[in-house]
Amino acid sequence: MKVKRPVRPLRWAAVREVRALVPLLVCLAVLVALLTAVAAAGPGLLDRLAGRALASRLEQEQRAGPGILFSARFEPADSADSAAWASDLAEDLLPVTDVIANAAPDALNGGLKHDSTRVELPTLDTVTTAGQVGLGLVYASDAPGRGAYAEGRPPARSSEGSKGVEIAVSTRTRDALKLRLGQKLPLSPGALDKVQATAVVVGFFTADDTDAKGGDADSTGTKGTGTKGADAEDGHAKGAGADAKEAGGAAGGDRLWRELPLLAGPSRLPPDTAAALDWEARALVAPRTVTTLQAQAGAVLTVTWGMRLDLDTQTAARFAGEQGQGELQRLLVRYPDDARSVFCGDIADYGGMYCEIGPHPASTLQDSTQLSEVLTDFGRQWRQGRVVISFALASLLVVGLLAAAVTALLAVRRSLDAHRLQRARGASAMGLALTRAVHTAPAVLLGLAAGIAAARQLPGPAPAYRHALLVAVLIWLLLPALTWHALRDRGARTGHGPGPFAAGRRLTVEVVVLLLAAAGVLALRSRGTATDAGGPDPLLAAVPALLGLATVAVLVRCYPLPVRVLARLSARRRGVVALIALSRAAKEAPARALALLVLVVTLAGAVFGGLVAGTLAEGRREAAAWQVGADASYLGAHRSPAIAERLAQVRGVRETVRVRQLRVDPTSATSGSRYGIASLVGIDGARLRAAAPGSPAARALDTAGLTGPRPGTDIRVLATGARAGDRLTLTSHGRTLRLYVVGPLPDDVLKDAALGPVRGTTPLRQRMLLADNGDLTAIGASDFEGSALLLYGPRLDVQTLRSLVPRATHDMGAGQLRIRSEEQADAEADGMIRVLRAAHTTCTALAVLLALLALVLELLLSAEARGRTTAYLRTLGLGGRATAGLHLLQLMPMVLAAVAGGTALGLTLPALLGPALDLREFTGGPAAPTPHPDLLLTAALGTGLGVLVVAAVGVETWIGRRRGLGAVLRLGRNGD
Repeated sequence: MKVKRPVRPLRWAAVREVRALVPLLVCLAVLVALLTAVAAAGPGLLDRLAGRALASRLEQEQRAGPGILFSARFEPADSADSAAWASDLAEDLLPVTDVIANAAPDALNGGLKHDSTRVELPTLDTVTTAGQVGLGLVYASDAPGRGAYAEGRPPARSSEGSKGVEIAVSTRTRDALKLRLGQKLPLSPGALDKVQATAVVVGFFTADDTDAKGGDADSTGTKGTGTKGADAEDGHAKGAGADAKEAGGAAGGDRLWRELPLLAGPSRLPPDTAAALDWEARALVAPRTVTTLQAQAGAVLTVTWGMRLDLDTQTAARFAGEQGQGELQRLLVRYPDDARSVFCGDIADYGGMYCEIGPHPASTLQDSTQLSEVLTDFGRQWRQGRVVISFALASLLVVGLLAAAVTALLAVRRSLDAHRLQRARGASAMGLALTRAVHTAPAVLLGLAAGIAAARQLPGPAPAYRHALLVAVLIWLLLPALTWHALRDRGARTGHGPGPFAAGRRLTVEVVVLLLAAAGVLALRSRGTATDAGGPDPLLAAVPALLGLATVAVLVRCYPLPVRVLARLSARRRGVVALIALSRAAKEAPARALALLVLVVTLAGAVFGGLVAGTLAEGRREAAAWQVGADASYLGAHRSPAIAERLAQVRGVRETVRVRQLRVDPTSATSGSRYGIASLVGIDGARLRAAAPGSPAARALDTAGLTGPRPGTDIRVLATGARAGDRLTLTSHGRTLRLYVVGPLPDDVLKDAALGPVRGTTPLRQRMLLADNGDLTAIGASDFEGSALLLYGPRLDVQTLRSLVPRATHDMGAGQLRIRSEEQADAEADGMIRVLRAAHTTCTALAVLLALLALVLELLLSAEARGRTTAYLRTLGLGGRATAGLHLLQLMPMVLAAVAGGTALGLTLPALLGPALDLREFTGGPAAPTPHPDLLLTAALGTGLGVLVVAAVGVETWIGRRRGLGAVLRLGRNGD
């Protein structure tokens, strides 16, 4: 009798098969969710990071002062109009401030805010117990409020000149000038003529950064005064005038001290000043005091409005791309014209008083900004930053796809025997592959939905759904493709040896991989990276995988050779553990290619990220030293010799060195041929040698004997591209000067930090002539295009230096003071560097987790073969410790190869990428920054990988002891 096979058991068999795959399906769903979230959120993540970096860069650049400054000169009110004399300047400035603020482009989404309105009066002379004082009076809308006063109150808005000029000074000014509350100070004409008044000290405010409270937008009016003017100003504080408080809160007072440091504390003048003053200080006054003193002096004063560009992250992200930067540049160019037009109409500025500020005749608005240059520098740097972050994202995706491939291989291995039985019963390989695709589809769809949902939770633009779908489809197709490959006709045959053409195919694949990797690197170096906002650069995404494949191809060919040598050496010893372990490690090297690829790509990305972070940190410090040249430097010293002289006498300055530069075009005195455009640099060689003994420029001048007296009339120089004894001539103001080349200029002199302040804007390829300042007396000081006074001293009085030259000076002829500690602090606080570090750290951490998962799965994949080998040896009497040693020695060559290959690839990536990754864009300086790898991170990754392998070996050994030998050996095949 013929018995039919029941259908229900087959369905239950399919259910059992699916249930056996549940752990792998869960792992697959998690991988799909993570990778699709990264792929979908990647473009938006780049935009958000760019916005965060741009907002941070704008904030950093505007710490010293507002990004856009408007100014207008105004005259005293008409003396015939008594009502005008009684007007309050603060009320007169309100409409103008509103007009300027309301002219800001709507596209900036309220990011352009009014920061401050200020009027600085020329100094008046007074006398205190401490001596003669030059006192400058300042009205500032962002002055600290009553909460910042340690004693007394702010100057009252209703103060009249006849009753005394109410002033408020800082506690440091009080202590230095020995002032007391209520003290009266006679004011006599100084820089402001015809003024005869008495100042009354009504308050002492705290100007320390940690204690400044910010206060009201107009600190000159106090709460509770009840005056109409105070109410009007308070009303304005809720509008445009309160923007300073919105932009920084307590930081408003801090900005005031940075921009006007003499408000925070006075400066003692050298005893030989022409004005015979002992001190210079600043004090806060009420706005009515400004108009009162202006009327007495009949002077023209200048009011300055500061506008601060504070963009939120979302708005900044819109302007961070190539097109967005161009749009923001156009808005910044158009805004001053719009503000001028609404302030005074479309009239040309001929220097006259055609406009009005209340009852005061005024000039049209003048503007100045450096934000355009900031945007240009940011755009150039962000193109390189996008390369670094995109490379990290690409490495993460590659490691994730490899982990998914290992998961699929493990799933294929678990079901391979059952599928081969089904193939023997007539099932097709394609049918079985499609069945596996159906089984994994729910997990992939669940992971895709979870990944897209996670990407949608992030603020910013919509996720890139096509990228997420592409990644999900790739992961979904891995398992069916590997199943078909394992069950196709050639794979299902009973023979186990490699085919006759297997070696040739492997060699062909390796050569193709090497050629593709080389082509990808060459293409990336030649064309750079795609920076459009359409998505990540496909070439940049492919390069990590190609380089990883090329490295693995080399490692698989190379590392078995020393392992075989060690195996032969171990054969001479009595034990068989090392021989068997090393022999199998060398034999199974090609089978470890996938695990090697995962580890190499992960380690290379981590080492590359640490190398970039360390190089940027050290490079920024080196660039800060190059830009400053010493502990501090004063650029433009030849334009303000008086300020330079005062800086040299500040406490803590141990030595000063002058360095000057003039661009020349000399010719040969013998042949008449052009030497070429060159920089003639003069420096005080002897003083530089005393201040900085290690200076290459000082050493070169001293070695050539140029620091001594000049024997003739020729200017002795060290020159690039010239020989000793050459004579050059140049013409300066109708005079012919002769240069005598003493010798060639050493290469290290070009990178000497002492030359950085004058050489910072000069192309390094330009030729250079170096001379001692003693030889350049024939060239006038005003003829030099650039000059700097280098200040050396381990304990400089930075506060006094800044009181002489504030960071945010509006007088371009006053020169620029650079202090190395400040420059290094700004470099370390750069938001773009923080963004790069955060992005690379996050991607590296996720990649390491995925690599650990892939490594664990690969160990599970190969555990069966190691278990059979161990079982055979256990039947021969192998002990537990020997078993653990066998497993460890079998895996250790692969681990060491992965560490060596991944570290080498990560360290060489900057050189391989070449022009596509120019780290000098981030740092500046005379040359590309010296690579500084993160040795601690590299050691930690290598150690962590070793610990993981040891732990895996321990677990595998423990499981092997608890498992019977028969259960393992029954799983083996003949010949294993």
